[in-house]
Amino acid sequence: MGRAFVYVILGGGVAAGYAALEFTKKGVSPGELCIISDETVPPYERPALSKGYLLPEAPARLPSFHTCVGANEERLTPKWYKEHGIELILGTRVKSVDVRRKTLLTAVGETISYKILIIATGARALKLEEFGVSGSDAENVCYLRDLADANRVVDVMQSCASGNAVVIGGGYIGMECAASLVTNRINVTMVFPEVHCMARLFTPKIASYYEGYYNSKGVRFVKGTVLSSFEIDPIGKITAVNLRDGSQLPADMVVVGIGIRPNTSLFEGQLTLEKGGIKVNGRMQTSNTSVYAVGDVAAFPVKLFGETRRLEHVDSARKTAKHAVAAIMEPEKTDEFDYLPFFYSRVFTFSWQFYGDNAGEVVHFGDYSGNTIGAYWVSKGHLVGSFLEGGTKEEYEALAKTTRLKPAIDDITELERQGLGFALTVSKKPLTSPPTDVSDSTLVLERPLFAWHATAGVIMAASIAAFAYWYGKRRRRW
Repeated sequence: MGRAFVYVILGGGVAAGYAALEFTKKGVSPGELCIISDETVPPYERPALSKGYLLPEAPARLPSFHTCVGANEERLTPKWYKEHGIELILGTRVKSVDVRRKTLLTAVGETISYKILIIATGARALKLEEFGVSGSDAENVCYLRDLADANRVVDVMQSCASGNAVVIGGGYIGMECAASLVTNRINVTMVFPEVHCMARLFTPKIASYYEGYYNSKGVRFVKGTVLSSFEIDPIGKITAVNLRDGSQLPADMVVVGIGIRPNTSLFEGQLTLEKGGIKVNGRMQTSNTSVYAVGDVAAFPVKLFGETRRLEHVDSARKTAKHAVAAIMEPEKTDEFDYLPFFYSRVFTFSWQFYGDNAGEVVHFGDYSGNTIGAYWVSKGHLVGSFLEGGTKEEYEALAKTTRLKPAIDDITELERQGLGFALTVSKKPLTSPPTDVSDSTLVLERPLFAWHATAGVIMAASIAAFAYWYGKRRRRW
């Protein structure tokens, strides 16, 4: 026995919700689409789990953050899916997929067939055991990837009010959870091996800005070392964390945020993998033309930089999902995916956004003792990345547009002097020539057309005209 659908979305995260909404916009018929998820609720906005869900007062709860409210679109409740004839197969684990036969086999033995499959399996949290440390099963050790994880964090957090929390990891999850924990009046210590927080993205100067504020809120940082073991009491509860540098930290709860790993195991040996994920083309199509991949699991071509990347952020999940559905439903109207890498976070009163690539020389700007700071990254003579904290909607839009333009930078000192003003100026200029693909993973734009460019052009045109006139007269003499 089994069921058959035209379209199947495997996975119930952010990308699945946005894909479902896009399908309805593109005219999917009732009964053609299903979503299979091992979670027991329809897709929701995962960023809420490390922010609003953990607030001590008026915390966010479903159904308030079902997709697609994160992009100011419809909230897709269970009723919405029913009204649109979309089948939700929840609380269901798929144990195998046969992309040649176009079938999926669930853990309970049901076969589900499809014509088009969208892989939105996302990623799983890396566990301590993968780094040789046991103890993840202790009742006060928490990870944060899904709703069940968030509920566990809330329960443990409430059981150790005014206690000590150790956060392992200095990335997104670590920083956002630390902010939420200290807001709940828990003593927080963050432990990570890097020299500063958010090491994959932040410069030391940017990191210092945020670390200073976290310190003022009572968060302590222990850098350059890692967890080595736990102290566990007779009932199996963690009481302390032992670090490799020999120090020990008291712990009433531990939150672990040490990275993720894309869920690709069902497709290994069947689809082409790259960058730790499933390789897709500019239409989000895998090496099997009936299978698409979106979100954290997809490694897609970033045209702006001429290379394949796998991006772990909600914005990428939303937009790759929409693009895949557009490519499926309206292939003749859908161009290659052209994405500007984008990351953001909101903690305490902070709100920062990053665009592009953090490669090359860094140029900081703004008042690092104030509320607005920023940075540009310059590589091979072009601006390729930008960061801004505390900007307005218009300023963030200017930053995004300027980064996409990749303007030539001749004077780093002048760029630093202009700071945010550079992006505000450049973003208002029209694009003077189309982008040109080059072979070395860089996309180069002609420089903006300033007055001296125009003058040079006039002189060149006059010279060519004069030569043509002279050459013509000589030919007539010949």
